[in-house]
Amino acid sequence: MLTLKQRQERVARRAARIAAKHEAIRQAARNHGEVQSEGSTVMKKNEVKVGGQCIAKVSGKLAHVRIDRENPHGGWDATNLATKKSVRIKSAQRLRAKAGLSKTEVQAAKVVVAAQVGTGAKPAAESAKDAKAAPAAKGEATNPLEAHYRGQKDAAKAEKAAKVAALRKEVAERVAKPDPELDAAVKAADADRRAKKAKAAKPKGERKPGCLDATVRVLQEVGKPMRCDEIVKVALAKGYWQTKGATPGATLYAAVLRECAAKGAKARFRRADVKETRDGKAVTLRGYFTLADEHAKKNQ
Repeated sequence: MLTLKQRQERVARRAARIAAKHEAIRQAARNHGEVQSEGSTVMKKNEVKVGGQCIAKVSGKLAHVRIDRENPHGGWDATNLATKKSVRIKSAQRLRAKAGLSKTEVQAAKVVVAAQVGTGAKPAAESAKDAKAAPAAKGEATNPLEAHYRGQKDAAKAEKAAKVAALRKEVAERVAKPDPELDAAVKAADADRRAKKAKAAKPKGERKPGCLDATVRVLQEVGKPMRCDEIVKVALAKGYWQTKGATPGATLYAAVLRECAAKGAKARFRRADVKETRDGKAVTLRGYFTLADEHAKKNQ
C-alpha cells in the first residue's frame, strides 16, 4: 500500500504530464497561428463567428467543429466534422482555437505529446521537478544531513557489534580456562545449600495421637458404647489427646462420621443402639459409638 507522501507524489507527476501535454497542444496551435493571445488558448465570445470552424472540446476530447447557428438557450449549435453529428457548444470556453488545424494535424500533435509525455520523456523543467519529487531508493540518503546521521548510526552499530564479539570471546576463554577459585566457591555454595536444606527438613518422629486414636484407646479400656463428649472427657483427663478447641465433642463427632463414611465396613467405629426406659417405654439414645469387633478384641 502506498503511503500518503507516495500518493501525493504520484498525483503531482500525473498533473505535470497533463500540463506538459496541454502546453504541447498550445505550442502546436501557436505554430499555425491559431492562438492570438500567448496567455490562453480559450476563445472569447466575440471571436466566435457563425459558419466558422473551430477546435472544440467535445466529450472530453478535442474535435474539429463547424459553428452552424446560435442556440436560443445560450451557446451555439455546431457540427462535428469528423462524425457529422450535431453538438452543442454551451460557452466559448469549450472553444480552444479558430479553425486552421486539420484533424490530421491535431492528431499528429497528440502523437508528439504522447511520445514526449506518455512514454516517459518530459520537458527539462518537468524532469527536474520529478527528480526532486521522486523518492530515493530504499537504503539511500536523500540529502547530506541524512547521510551524515546515517553514517553515525552505522558507526555506532559497528562499534556495538565489535564490543559484543570481544565480550563473547572473553567469556569463551574464561570458560575454557580452569579457575580453582571459582570451582571452590561453587562447591562451598553447594555444601551450604545442602546444609540449609537438611536443617530445614523436619525429623521423622512418632506421630502424635489424634482424637480418633484416643477414642479407640478409651473405648477399648471402657468396653462399652460411649457418647463423644464422654470420650473427650476421659481422653483429656488421661492425656490421650490434647486440644485447645472450644467444642472438642463436636470435633470428635464429625471425625468419627467422616471415617465411617469414607471407610465403610473397614471403619474402626460403629453406631451403638443404646436403649433407655422412660415412662415405661424403651427409647433408643442417639450419639453413642462403639468399636468394631476386630478393634475391640485387640485389647482383650
